[in-house]
Amino acid sequence: MPEAPTLVLFNYDWDRAGFARWHAQFPVDSAGFDLFSFPSNLRLAGFDLERFVDGLARRARRRGWRAVTSNHEQFGALAAALLAERMGWPGTPVGAVLACQHKLHARRVREAVAPEANVPFQPLPARYGEPIPEDLAYPCFAKPVKAAFSVLARTVHNREELVALTRFYPWELWVIRHLVEPFERVACQRLPEAGSAHRMLLEQPAGGRQYNLDGYVFNGELRPLGVVESVMYPGTQAFMRFVYPCALPDAARTRAIDVARRFLAAVGFDHGLFNMEFFHDPASDRLTVIEFNPRMAAQFSDLYLRVDGLDLHRVALALAHGRDPAALPRAEPSAGVAASFVYRSFDPAARPPMPGPGRRRALARHFPDALLFHFPKTPGQITRDFKWLGSYRYGILHLGGRDAGDLATRCQAASDLLGWAPTCGTAGGVTATKPVPA
Repeated sequence: MPEAPTLVLFNYDWDRAGFARWHAQFPVDSAGFDLFSFPSNLRLAGFDLERFVDGLARRARRRGWRAVTSNHEQFGALAAALLAERMGWPGTPVGAVLACQHKLHARRVREAVAPEANVPFQPLPARYGEPIPEDLAYPCFAKPVKAAFSVLARTVHNREELVALTRFYPWELWVIRHLVEPFERVACQRLPEAGSAHRMLLEQPAGGRQYNLDGYVFNGELRPLGVVESVMYPGTQAFMRFVYPCALPDAARTRAIDVARRFLAAVGFDHGLFNMEFFHDPASDRLTVIEFNPRMAAQFSDLYLRVDGLDLHRVALALAHGRDPAALPRAEPSAGVAASFVYRSFDPAARPPMPGPGRRRALARHFPDALLFHFPKTPGQITRDFKWLGSYRYGILHLGGRDAGDLATRCQAASDLLGWAPTCGTAGGVTATKPVPA
């Protein structure tokens, strides 16, 4: 017997595939728009989160919705929290979502409850487009107080680099302000002590290998699910692949869980999935939190399903309906290790080929377990990506393997079929794998 319909907000890419796996048992309706596709993204003009939620609340009873969920960082997670609060449905508290997503406020909370996992920080004393002060210390890591996808986040070594990072064409300022303003209006009402999100945050650069702690909170109890390693393109801050499982030492894993427990309790996060990004420096054994995401890292759901038989999208549906995910059955694992391979160009003039129907059919024939996303973009979009991210992401491929070596071999062969340069290396950082049935 199917459940009452679940509303999924900003349901794209991994979410569309993940929630579709459970459509027979959990039928879903979708609402929201695609920020990266024309003409859908025209809705950004004049978008108001509270007005959006008002409209959803009016439709809820007509459509029979009984739950809402979203893994969309920019608008969806906060909209879902607002709607769940309005309708009396299970959900992450609005204040907790705001506290996680306002990166300056989150740093202040961590300084109070987990200072050993924090870094020195300060708000940039200038709003977007204003003059940069002369007396700042460098190098520093600059990032927006509210953003997603690592937009405009990078290390700057002097004032000239910071000025270049924070100088925008009028159309760029329009986009930035319209991306932040819906959050700003809610935060000013519900978390006024955080201050404006229309600014940059400066942090002391942190080093080490980068990881993601995934988990959820149910009835106030934090339950960790696993740790994914983020591997960068050499010499850059651009993600090259995400690998599960990984070789983070057990002691560091335990510390990461403890830091997450303290921070989430401090901001009132008592229900929902979360993702904590952090560095671990193997030389000093120091653990440094990058940020908390008050939602599932949807890109990783498929990795957990392959290796652990646990579908994070099914966990999200259980939480949205107030059910305990600990009772969910698990599927038979299909891989000992899995990765999300990210294909990027660091040459703004390059135009990597998009795989046509023939190449996609060949990939499906030789790698039936492959999950492929490709991202064709216009020259203008590529220019924007290089300004905001320093590279151009043109594809993502998910694969599993028996072990790290098998995964690297499969990635190389799949990349050849697609006509793309492989991003596998040796499937970096993987020493722990799980046995897979022959």
